[in-house]
Amino acid sequence: MYQRILVPVDGSPTSERALQEAIRLAQQQSAQLELVHIMGDIRLMDADSYINYAEMKETITSTGKKILAQAQTVVQQAGAAVEVKLLEARGERIASAIMEEARRWQADLIVIGTHGRTGFSRVLFGSVAEGVVRTAHIPVLLIRGA
Repeated sequence: MYQRILVPVDGSPTSERALQEAIRLAQQQSAQLELVHIMGDIRLMDADSYINYAEMKETITSTGKKILAQAQTVVQQAGAAVEVKLLEARGERIASAIMEEARRWQADLIVIGTHGRTGFSRVLFGSVAEGVVRTAHIPVLLIRGA
């Protein structure tokens, strides 16, 4: 049923649970996985004189590559086909960047972890998973954290 499954990964335990579920689905249906890590914007208000943005971007890029490499290894060890992609949000919401990649790659399912935040923490941090669900043109499987 699903042949192209997009899995956003961020290195969190919830993301790992979503990855494991996506692997199970891929194995059952001989589907291909694409793992994406979206780097958010790092610009902070009026902090240019205090922060070395080049170093920060290098660190964020390096971290994203490590997260993708670790997830790719897990998928490969499970015997599933996998591609990886490191993307920048470039001023977009992370959910929008995920949906843009889903369209580009022609995914037919997104498997994403949700932290299940409520109240003030949800207002403060937002919800990438909720943004994906609200704008999705394809099915989305939400995996709750433990």
